[in-house]
Amino acid sequence: MPAHPALGSRAAILGLAALACAAGTAQAQCTSTLPAPRLLVERFISADCEDCWTQPRARLSPPPSSTLVLDWIVPGRQGDDGPLAAAAVRESEGRLAELGRATPADSDLYVTDLPEQPAARLRVGQGPAVADYVGITARFTPPARAAGPYRLGVALVEAIPAGTEGTPVARNVVRNAFEALWDVRGQLSKKEQQGWLEVRPMRIPDGAQPERLRVLAWVRDGAGRPVAAAQTRCD
Repeated sequence: MPAHPALGSRAAILGLAALACAAGTAQAQCTSTLPAPRLLVERFISADCEDCWTQPRARLSPPPSSTLVLDWIVPGRQGDDGPLAAAAVRESEGRLAELGRATPADSDLYVTDLPEQPAARLRVGQGPAVADYVGITARFTPPARAAGPYRLGVALVEAIPAGTEGTPVARNVVRNAFEALWDVRGQLSKKEQQGWLEVRPMRIPDGAQPERLRVLAWVRDGAGRPVAAAQTRCD
C-alpha cells in the first residue's frame, strides 16, 4: 500500500477535513443497515502465496447478510516482489498480533462471534471518492451506563466479485485500515451525546476501483471483547 502523502499546506489539511465531514452529512452515499452482523470472518493471505488467491483451500459459501468478511493481504518474505505485494497492507500484521496469530506462510482463517443481541449500536457511512480520498464516519452508541474505553477498528475494503481478477470466491480486500482508542466522547448533538463519533478521510490506494469500496468497522471494549460491528451498503 502506498505511503500516506505528506500534507504540505494548510489548504490541503482543510480540504481533507471537509472531505471527511461530507461523509457525516445526509449526503453520504453509503450507510450501514440493520440487522447487526453475527460473525466477523477474517481471511489472511501471504503476499507470497499466489495459489492462496487463485486456489483457496477453504472456499466459504456466499456469506449471509449477518456475516462480515475481511481479506487481509499480509506482507511476505519476498517484499515488493511477492505476487500479491501490491495489495499487502502493514495493518494486517498488527491485526494478526491482536488476535495472537502468527504471520502465515500461506493463509489463515479467523472467525469472531459477535453479540447475538448487541446492547451497543454502531453505524458507519462513506462519502464519494474525491482526489484519491473517501470520507468515512463511525458513530457508536454504547450500552447504557457504559463509560468505555472502547477501541474502534475500521477497514476500507474493495469488494471483488467471484470469477474476477483471478479469484474464484468473492472477497473484501482490505485496502486501508486504522484503529482509534475512544476514551473521550466525540462532539455529537445533544440527542446523541451519550455516544462516540469518528470522522476522517481515508486514502484510496493506487489500483483500487472507487466504485467497489466499502467500509467495515468493529468496536471492542476494554477487555478486548467485540461489542458491535457494521458495514456500509451502497444502493
